[in-house]
Amino acid sequence: MTLPPDLPQEMTYVEVSAPGGAENLRLARGPLPLPREGEVLVRVMAAGVNRPDIAQREGRYPPPPGASPILGLEVAGEIAALGPGVSRWRRGDRVTALTNGGGYAEYCTVPAPQCLPWPAGYDAIQAGALPETFFTVWANLFELGGLKPGERVLIHGGTSGIGVTAIQLARAFGATVYATAGSEEKCKSCLDLGANAAINYRTQDFAEEIARLTEGRGVDVILDMVGGPYAMRNIRSLARGGRLVLIAFLGGAKVEMFDLTRIMTHRLTLTGSTMRPRSTEEKGAIAAALEARVWPLLAAGRVRPVIHAVFPLAEVAAAHRLMESSAHIGKIMLKVAD
Repeated sequence: MTLPPDLPQEMTYVEVSAPGGAENLRLARGPLPLPREGEVLVRVMAAGVNRPDIAQREGRYPPPPGASPILGLEVAGEIAALGPGVSRWRRGDRVTALTNGGGYAEYCTVPAPQCLPWPAGYDAIQAGALPETFFTVWANLFELGGLKPGERVLIHGGTSGIGVTAIQLARAFGATVYATAGSEEKCKSCLDLGANAAINYRTQDFAEEIARLTEGRGVDVILDMVGGPYAMRNIRSLARGGRLVLIAFLGGAKVEMFDLTRIMTHRLTLTGSTMRPRSTEEKGAIAAALEARVWPLLAAGRVRPVIHAVFPLAEVAAAHRLMESSAHIGKIMLKVAD
């Protein structure tokens, strides 16, 4: 297909000059991508910065086959062109989207089922902060982890983008929420977001605290992004029939010592998933569930994105350095256009 004649021939995007540090990020110019069958072209107004972007920049997380090599997994903006077979959307519609790559750019192609309308009252920065964390939390905490009203959940990394989303959604759907964070300030933020208790993992053993807080019963679900170093303490913290859901392993993927006895005696489930390799159909189903179950909560103000900092696209290296520092609470965003 050809693009509408009123669109520019070229766009600005973020290029990784070589795998490595944030200093290797730079602005470049290139042609607009063409939307394929079932895709839309989005004029990007805001893009989110996420941990997988860091890994891809370092050469540790290559994009899946057919995906754009440009960094960026979530955007908000206006639909600029429609690929063949797209029926729901029209040019000018404002959408927020989970991309397969390509978000750090003025224009980005996205499979149409992975787009959602901006929640009522939202601007581009707020809308762009939603997809990566909300898709991930819904798919893992509620679908895979099966969190139900009245259950107890432990959320590690409570002030990360994933954490602040998980705390709010778990509380909104009737769970008792415990969270871990790395400072007293961050623990207070977890409480402000709705956690029933927050544990400073630098000064407290979270397994001991969970045992105390639950009177030895444990939690029904754990959402973990740390991995190996937390494995045995996570298992000790689960109640009978509990579920451990892994979404990352920032602390390492290997476990030196592992006792399987409690898994058997307490009928525990250990599971996990990644989002990016999922099919368009799977991601579209998650988007439909979010629109039906979560978007009304966002529009009503019962759940909200937490924005820590916004950088212009030209300062993308500074945004990555902030992400790597872990000093942020909530989302780090790039402003691409008005």
